[in-house]
Amino acid sequence: MRVATDIGGTFTDLVSVDEGGKICIAKSDTTPSNFEEGVMNVIAKAELKGDDIETFIHGTTVIINALTERNGVKTGLITTKGFRDVLEIARGNRPDLFNVRYQKPKPFVPRALRLEVEERLNQKGEIITPLNVNDVETAVAQLRREGVEAIAICYLHAYANPEHERLTAELIHKMWPEVAVTASHEVTKEWREYERTNTAVLNSYVKPVAERYVNNLNNRLLEINVIGQKYIMQSNAGTTTFEQSKQSPIHMVESGPVAGVFGAAMLGKMIGQENVIAFDIGGTTAKCSLIDGGEVTVTTDYRIEWDERHAGYPIKIPVVDIVEVGNGGGSIAWIDQAGALKVGPKSAGAQPGPVAYGRGGTEPTTTDANLVTGRLSAKNFSMAVNLEAVRSAIDEKIAKKFGVPVEEAALGIIRIANSNMLNALKLISVRRGYDPRDFAMVAFGGGGAMHAAFLARELGVTKVVVPVAASVFSAWGMLMTDLRHDYLQTYIRRTSELALGEFNGAWEALEQQAIVQYQSEAIEEGQVVFHRYVDMRYLGQEHTVKVPVPGGRVTEQVLADVNAAFHAIHEQNYTFKLENNPTEIVNLHLVAFGTVTKPEIAEIEQVSHTVADAVLETRPVYFEDAGFVDTRVYDRSRLGPGFELDGPAIVEEPSSSTLVYPEQRLTVDKYGNLIIYTGVQ
Repeated sequence: MRVATDIGGTFTDLVSVDEGGKICIAKSDTTPSNFEEGVMNVIAKAELKGDDIETFIHGTTVIINALTERNGVKTGLITTKGFRDVLEIARGNRPDLFNVRYQKPKPFVPRALRLEVEERLNQKGEIITPLNVNDVETAVAQLRREGVEAIAICYLHAYANPEHERLTAELIHKMWPEVAVTASHEVTKEWREYERTNTAVLNSYVKPVAERYVNNLNNRLLEINVIGQKYIMQSNAGTTTFEQSKQSPIHMVESGPVAGVFGAAMLGKMIGQENVIAFDIGGTTAKCSLIDGGEVTVTTDYRIEWDERHAGYPIKIPVVDIVEVGNGGGSIAWIDQAGALKVGPKSAGAQPGPVAYGRGGTEPTTTDANLVTGRLSAKNFSMAVNLEAVRSAIDEKIAKKFGVPVEEAALGIIRIANSNMLNALKLISVRRGYDPRDFAMVAFGGGGAMHAAFLARELGVTKVVVPVAASVFSAWGMLMTDLRHDYLQTYIRRTSELALGEFNGAWEALEQQAIVQYQSEAIEEGQVVFHRYVDMRYLGQEHTVKVPVPGGRVTEQVLADVNAAFHAIHEQNYTFKLENNPTEIVNLHLVAFGTVTKPEIAEIEQVSHTVADAVLETRPVYFEDAGFVDTRVYDRSRLGPGFELDGPAIVEEPSSSTLVYPEQRLTVDKYGNLIIYTGVQ
């Protein structure tokens, strides 16, 4: 069988699929002090035998946690003479432009550990000043005295010619074999010195952390005799081998969340719905991403710790374009100094968790609010729930402050959380020129199905899909992935002056690089599939848009088609096009998939009973416009293909609940997905 595990902020999820397409799911608490322990716990809970696991795929938060919690290793930087302070200078396009108290992000490498060496290339990659080996030896000796555990190398214009970086890395390995080394060209070949330098630094910063984690996880898996193929989920919606993940761990920075987006794209193709909004609510955050025509959107303009007040840290690697807000099931409701109700971004997490968990949590959360309004049932929790303690927490912390009933305060918490999530959904849809009516929403995560019907109606989406295993859907998405490597190369050329022979040669060089990479990972050339893109812009512009390029040799006609596609995509993104203006290519982007056999998902069996036989109970549920309404609650496991029911309704399963509003309708498709028609015309 194929098995996928995904570490989240609250739970560690598992999904397995056997040869017959049968799906098994399990959830266990995340163990922050020892993440691999949570993985082993969930495998044991699912009662899986290591011998049966042919393919193991893993998504982890270890890298993003190491960065945000600053528990990576002491890192040094070797760079071109005169560019020691590029991390300090950063960029001027900060989000909070008129804040006179603004402070730039503090570099991960202090100035004393940023050392310069004599060398210089021009923008074409031609050597102006040879590398001074003595400077490198002096810098390495100094960093060794300082006790660093990792070194990043970033030279000016190394994206065009990495020769000096390679020589430096070789020299460091000879002088100091134990130290972790990252040369910038190994993680990105795009221009922009600050972004490249920061990416190389962050990769080095987490490299020893990633190596320890992957080795420990591998050893624990070997203990239970998991000797099959083992892969790690990457931020680009593909997987890579355990061994490769230790070399470029920065590619795992969004390892878990992107799998759900990819899974939504695959599910959309299965059900004939290629335009999809992926919507994931977990314990700590809500995440969303837009899939247009079955294609997951990937960007290299990714930042960690970015918000409306802080510039964050750029990471110049391919990452699925996700908008994330700090609102999940464990998000804490609180009142600010101005007396306004807020929800998140602080979360109760797995420990102590919401008040409902009975683990010592005292702050009301979104989960607690859903319990008080009847949207969640205490009987559907895996632990005993003290509903009076939940009501008391909301009453003391929120209701009494506003002089309203507990139910109204709980609904207020839900409304604030929904408002925050709706803003995120708008950012990836209407604010990018897309009409939500053209898309279906795939809702997953533990809380996705609880909030999706309301949010889809507000956004203007006509249909919501709640997949099987919705609460562990990111792990399900991993089962459907191929291996993936992205090769980006800055290649600035005006399209009107493009030499097609040189252009085709550049593509062939990238493809050969991909084939060599996959051969080292035991993937044959026949299994490798290429997708080509170029980043293009109008001459004189700063920003670019990504344009697909057909495979095979590029001819004058193909180039004309690419140019026409650029104008159309630019108009969609920025509302205008300048067809008479010259255009230029900035980057080549080759996506190389190493295709692997993926499981076939079985259709669910027909049942002989009726919808009425699936009713668990009828209970009062508090709705925004109608107050308490008697609502039928259904057992999802008893809903067969073709079943239909009208809202208001709740469909319960062990780790998730689906809320259907009045005047909405729900059907069950042949795969067991719940389809909610929101009432939007």
